[in-house]
Amino acid sequence: MTATAGTRPARDDTSIRRATLLTAVLVGGGTALGFLRDLVMAHRFGAGSGTDAFLVAWTIPETVSPLLIEDAMALVMVPVVTRMLREPDGVRPLVLSLLPRLAAALAAVTVAIALAAPHLVGLLAPGLDEPGPAARCVRLTALTVLAFGVAGFMSATLRAHHRFGPPAAIYLAYNAGILTMIAAFAAPLGITSAALGVACGGLLMIVVQAPAFLRCLRGSRPAARPSVGDGVLGAAVAVVLYTLTRQSQVLVERFLGSGLAAGSISHLNYAQKVGQVPMVASLLLVTVTFPRLARASAGGDRDQVRRRVESDLVVVSGVVLYATAALVALAPQVIELLFQHGRFTADDADRTALVLRVYMLGVWGQAMMGLSARAFFAASRPVWHPMLAMAGGLAVTAVLGAALAGTVGTPALAAANATGITVAALTLLVVLRKRVAPISFRAVGRDVGTLFAAACAACLAGLAVTRGPAIASAPPLVQLVAGGAAVTAVYAAALVLGRRRPKRETS
Repeated sequence: MTATAGTRPARDDTSIRRATLLTAVLVGGGTALGFLRDLVMAHRFGAGSGTDAFLVAWTIPETVSPLLIEDAMALVMVPVVTRMLREPDGVRPLVLSLLPRLAAALAAVTVAIALAAPHLVGLLAPGLDEPGPAARCVRLTALTVLAFGVAGFMSATLRAHHRFGPPAAIYLAYNAGILTMIAAFAAPLGITSAALGVACGGLLMIVVQAPAFLRCLRGSRPAARPSVGDGVLGAAVAVVLYTLTRQSQVLVERFLGSGLAAGSISHLNYAQKVGQVPMVASLLLVTVTFPRLARASAGGDRDQVRRRVESDLVVVSGVVLYATAALVALAPQVIELLFQHGRFTADDADRTALVLRVYMLGVWGQAMMGLSARAFFAASRPVWHPMLAMAGGLAVTAVLGAALAGTVGTPALAAANATGITVAALTLLVVLRKRVAPISFRAVGRDVGTLFAAACAACLAGLAVTRGPAIASAPPLVQLVAGGAAVTAVYAAALVLGRRRPKRETS
């Protein structure tokens, strides 16, 4: 019995590492294609009224992606499917009962958005000078409501079966579709070709998961009705409201940014695309461990939940704070290398780099918010604390953005976003300790404090190197390599020195 108990955690750890590696490789490939997509768009279309129009339409996939793929759908469906796998009939009854109704409802929403496109543009970005191109793009991107919903249902089902490859490949397929449509139709259609690519990419998300999803259903027996348990509808409503409230931070930025100079929304978007990469990378581990967290929560094992959350808090903080140090120090070089080509000017690069530096100050809060919310929703019961915490953070974002955007511009919107999400994350962590698992703030705070100090030292080192006389006049790539090496070396050295302190007592 001792051997069995000892080998099971080791097997779980090995499985987690393998799944995390596979997910990291595929998501990394999708992220790389996403960067290529942004590079192509910056080169072909620059940062002006046309790209602003597309980014208003981009609000739709940006909203439905966390709602129907990464957050709401996964946070509701993974615990439900995990419980259904314990039933003799398996998951097939749930799929046959729920998926057709979900698809029908999402199809109706898709049609409604397409019909209301001009009014929706006026609501999202009333300051646009030419709303016509934005309305055309909205009608095309509306198709992602249906496509993302079906793809997200498939992803949640596959992850609950511990099959992470196909769900991790969806953004490879998505960005491949966008790039293909831009390459084929940019000349005759202009920025509308990117919106067409968004629609096609959403369909490819379904195609890439379909074979593995169908294999999952073959292992289940049909049944008359699924028994998904009480409270699932309430849990779904709580998750959806949380996700919409969180995504509303982007809506606030777009709304306020539409009244600023042309290109302001684009500068915010390009900075966010770069800044969110480390957050997404850090949450790969959380995505892989969420089914195990749901299983521990369903079994009432609060100690296992506590250990999982504490470990994830430290690991995610380590990745995010390192990336924050690097991008704050090296934002001008990164933006220039990635985007300053074609119609994306040096002035666009300078504005985007400044926004990125400010935006990165809130990435730790974004990562902590996502991690904490998963811990709440793992039990698949109605939990309103994440939505309430996020609503408070959204209020902070809106008030600060409205007060400062007119005088400070886009950096004020980035600062408001960073402040709001950090306030929400800290609030939710406090509630998490009281309501979900008794995590040790002293123990975790000590580790995160060490990481924060290391990140500050690394950031200063990167700035010193890139501004030194030997490097300041060098090409951006040389500056980036030298500054990145300094950030990495100092961060690693600071962590080694921090670990030499006496070990903390285990709680």
